[in-house]
Amino acid sequence: MSDRIVRAITKDGMVKAAAVSTRALTERARQIHKTLPVATAALGRSLAAVSMMGNALKEDGASVTLRIQGGGPLGNVLAVSDSQGNVRGTVGNPALDLPLRPDGKLDVGGAVGCNGTLTVIRDLHMKEPYIGSVALLGGEIAEDLAAYFVESEQIPTACGLGVLVDRDQSVLAAGGYLIQLLPGAKEDTIARVEGGVLAAGPVTGLLAEDADPASLLRRVLSDFQLEILEESPIAYRCDCSRERMERALISLGPEELQTMLDEQGQAELTCRFCDNIQVFTRRDLEALLKGMQKKR
Repeated sequence: MSDRIVRAITKDGMVKAAAVSTRALTERARQIHKTLPVATAALGRSLAAVSMMGNALKEDGASVTLRIQGGGPLGNVLAVSDSQGNVRGTVGNPALDLPLRPDGKLDVGGAVGCNGTLTVIRDLHMKEPYIGSVALLGGEIAEDLAAYFVESEQIPTACGLGVLVDRDQSVLAAGGYLIQLLPGAKEDTIARVEGGVLAAGPVTGLLAEDADPASLLRRVLSDFQLEILEESPIAYRCDCSRERMERALISLGPEELQTMLDEQGQAELTCRFCDNIQVFTRRDLEALLKGMQKKR
């Protein structure tokens, strides 16, 4: 099954939910960044989370950026989604290798760290983007994101995220869910959501059994009748281009560009989100310099 996102609401109108299956895009990220398992898990969880957040925006050209700075050996985790839920991301130390936790799980919290912040940036093409930030609880990402929604947006939220890595370090399953209470939800609704989350168990186990995100939501919200509102494909998708990299070179200024030309004779730029490499020859750099001088 290809990666997909579903959005749903309970028949009583008290709970909205989203779920994603992201095995292929997480594997794509692993191949691009050559991540070892704990980095794959941290980046995969972040990509699943930001996909659900981005897909909720709907405004064309809008985006959501999730930045996690926990002070751990993994370094910063950065994930970006467009308004359809297509994502890209990176981690500071993709080759990080940590021992498993005592329970045999990947130590994502130890890799990310908990002395820092989780920041969400929503760019709706207004004058200023919306930026919200909370202190990390443990660096496992799902509970940190749930805390963000409660503290920063006052939305009671349950979040489950998971990445299952195979023995050859490839991704076997990945995805997650985001469940949020709507205004008017009573204590009984909260208890039923909490009970369903506990009964369903870890995300990776559910997705390994059935990669359908709609099935994941029905398992987690088993005490509710669900109405699926929409379902759509998602992918790892970077919007980099030669033109953007050219603008990055121009932004260095003529002096630095001239130094690059004198010392290296060319420039080779690699996108930090994907494996796109663009080479700018001596002639290319000279043309950029000439164009910059004409505008002076």
